Amino acid sequence: MHRVKQLAIFVEDRLGQLARTTRALAEAGVNVRWVTIATSDQFGIMKFLVDDSDKAFQALKHQGFTVTLNEVLAIEVQDKPGGLHDVAETLARHHISIDNASGFVIASRKKAVLILEVQDLEKVEKLIRSKHLHLVSEEELLRL
Repeated sequence: MHRVKQLAIFVEDRLGQLARTTRALAEAGVNVRWVTIATSDQFGIMKFLVDDSDKAFQALKHQGFTVTLNEVLAIEVQDKPGGLHDVAETLARHHISIDNASGFVIASRKKAVLILEVQDLEKVEKLIRSKHLHLVSEEELLRL
């Protein structure tokens, strides 16, 4: 399996929440590799990929955060026009709904990484492999 652990932290949408969260991670010696933040009215969700997800989870729990540890997929795509479309079209053609997604580019490698949250991880893993796309492991992701 090439699943990646993602921290999801439910927070009140107020000034300083990111600083409070990153302080807890820094004090635990955890390095943040990727972050996304979404807010709606009074609450938000911060999602992180870190170098030690279990340690981060424990540190955040200990600090009183409402945190979950979820599995997501990281798919390597070509950094060119249509690279993302190839994956999106494949998922749509197979009736796979994307719950959440984000991505980033690794310009030096002319690659991009798409982080996907989907309901049926196993089905998507098989589909991605059948299309000869590369699923990035957690270890690989942390070396980028």
